[in-house]
Amino acid sequence: MRVLLLHSHPVKESFGGALHRLTRESLQTAGHEVDDCDLYAEGFNPVLSRQDRLVYHSHPENTALVKGYCDRLLAAQGLVIVTPVWNFGFPAILKGYFDRVWLPGISFELVNGKARSRLHRIRKLGAIMTYGATPFRAFVTGNPPKKIIKRVLRAEINPWSSVTFLAHYDMNNCTEDTRAHFMAKVKAKMESF
Repeated sequence: MRVLLLHSHPVKESFGGALHRLTRESLQTAGHEVDDCDLYAEGFNPVLSRQDRLVYHSHPENTALVKGYCDRLLAAQGLVIVTPVWNFGFPAILKGYFDRVWLPGISFELVNGKARSRLHRIRKLGAIMTYGATPFRAFVTGNPPKKIIKRVLRAEINPWSSVTFLAHYDMNNCTEDTRAHFMAKVKAKMESF
């Protein structure tokens, strides 16, 4: 399966960077073709400009500045996101990716005023996230990143698609043991993705 791996951490030497490398290697070990999209390393511009917004509903004009990213998304059969969670949301670069790449004519089309997914080719969705917050604090806030993965993105791809959600909570108090345990879980899940 061709898997689009989206990564959004600015520090390669971080735990997030290590999770990114482990995820890529584990997916490759499982025999998947991995399209490794490291948004920071690629210098992705997350800013939706005035012009981007003006042509947002005009396909294919809306893809002019992000066509390569649109092509990669349309070629994907699986999607895995490796990202930190900051302030109970995605880093701006990842949010900007969704704003600029998941466009009408690419991820959905409007039919009689209703959005219809164009990403049914994606059969599996995965997310590997790190939170500074504890599971309880994430729960109390409604855990927006988890809902975006398990509800919004799943619905945009295919409501019946398989979703793997892995989160290491309380990174502010993590230990070598908690990180090693989480990495073992990620390795096992991605090798069976």
